[in-house]
Amino acid sequence: MTDVNPAVPVKPGAVDTHCHLFLLDREPPEVVETARASGVDRLICVGVDPVASARSRDLADSLEGVFATAGIHPHESRDLDGAAGARIEELLDDPRVVGVGETGLDFFRMNSPRQDQERAFRLHIAWSRETGKPLVVHVREAWPDVLRLLDEGSAEQVVIHCFSGTTTEAQECARRGYFVSFAGNVTYPKNEHLRVAASALPLDRLLVETDSPYLSPQKLRGRDNEPANVIATIDSIASARDESFEHVRDATSANARVAFPGLQ
Repeated sequence: MTDVNPAVPVKPGAVDTHCHLFLLDREPPEVVETARASGVDRLICVGVDPVASARSRDLADSLEGVFATAGIHPHESRDLDGAAGARIEELLDDPRVVGVGETGLDFFRMNSPRQDQERAFRLHIAWSRETGKPLVVHVREAWPDVLRLLDEGSAEQVVIHCFSGTTTEAQECARRGYFVSFAGNVTYPKNEHLRVAASALPLDRLLVETDSPYLSPQKLRGRDNEPANVIATIDSIASARDESFEHVRDATSANARVAFPGLQ
């Protein structure tokens, strides 16, 4: 998939804070080159298990402008044993690994039992505190429990990935000092509630992502998503907030560097 949205103005300096390069059909160097040509100069390749986290780290080592995270997705949390945990901890020592996760709770699909998800989430929160690296949090039909566990673990540096909640939940995250990241589904006609939430947040709490290869923006639905298409997410949020594309691009880029201090 090589297309990007031609209707959106292309400017330099955007940051895709959440993608999965290892799941794309195209070769990662080609994907990164397309992103750079489209004005995306930094992207974070997010791990979902020990193997994918190591692959993300390797891509960060070999590709300019690429950074990584290490963690175990809630879907895979049943597999978080001592060996898997030791591998994630080892990866978190690498300076190119700038975040912990993706972790969190998913009570919609329940691919792992609730107790395993909560156990894994608590461990990731502890890793975040120990390393000083931000926690990348997946939330699906689990808002009360996610917020409770973040409180219990005294989590400080938190990025809510692919926000899909209500304006009230977005504002509660901002009140706590969390960053709230929006993906390509903010462009879908049925998701007016996400555009309302994005417009209600303080600009300094906003991040953007693709979650590629998932959640392609509306004009490219049916195709694999790519980091280049984070431009469409920025454009949708800018329209919802009645602000310029450039203003939102520059703000979310600056926010990404605050949220992920290792992003240089």
